[in-house]
Amino acid sequence: MRGTDVVHGFSASLADDLELLRDAALRAGDVAMGYFRKDPKVWYKHGNSPVSEADYAADRCLEERLAGARPDYGWVSEEMPASEAVAEVRHRVFVVDPIDGTRAFLRGEDVWCVSVAVLEAGVPVAGIIHVPARGETFEATADGPALLNGASCLVSDASSTATLRLSLPDSMRKTIARTEGKAVEALAAVPSLAYRLALVASGRLDGTIVRPRANDWDVAAADLILERAGGRFEDVEGRRWRYGEDEAAHNVMVAGPLGLSPRLRDIARGLAA
Repeated sequence: MRGTDVVHGFSASLADDLELLRDAALRAGDVAMGYFRKDPKVWYKHGNSPVSEADYAADRCLEERLAGARPDYGWVSEEMPASEAVAEVRHRVFVVDPIDGTRAFLRGEDVWCVSVAVLEAGVPVAGIIHVPARGETFEATADGPALLNGASCLVSDASSTATLRLSLPDSMRKTIARTEGKAVEALAAVPSLAYRLALVASGRLDGTIVRPRANDWDVAAADLILERAGGRFEDVEGRRWRYGEDEAAHNVMVAGPLGLSPRLRDIARGLAA
């Protein structure tokens, strides 16, 4: 994996890209905050998924800043037509979710974020998760540490025999007591998947289980941040996320410290049984 790429006559290191992502995410966060708890206009996409004028405004901000600075990079956003998201493959690609956790945003909850990543040859190499309403910014590059507001960000040191604090979708929480008893403290799922994975990366959660059909923009930045924090994002067979595939190809995923991976996979298999 290359650490630099030539972009319109200058060399963009991963550090350069991370600085650009940070600036863009902070700007987009400010834009979104201008609509937060102010009853923005809302429309509905496929699957009855809401999108607001705040999503579109933050998306425009990101595209203007990122694509303007790196015109040779590809662009994939949650708010672009699905046909365009896979129409062009380039060596480096921006993958963005202007507001991950739109439903939480519209309810006035503070657990939403701006998620921005760079993929190189289909692998995340730089990523930012910015949580404007909580003043938190997670970041990492493939050749550096995971950071939270500039300080070291590390996964939990919980052992496989400890009671694990897991953030789970409601459907899974209903069955976890039967399958795991007191071995798991089942916490409500954080509505933003990107932020939920970041909470695992920072050790505030021991892990999480992710339902099928997530998208690249939900996980790209968090996948990298979690890895650099000492964790792993994988399916129940131990396979990493495969970027560029249709959402229907993605099954149940687990996230947690590397040492807890076997335990988390077992829990996920038990819930699916």
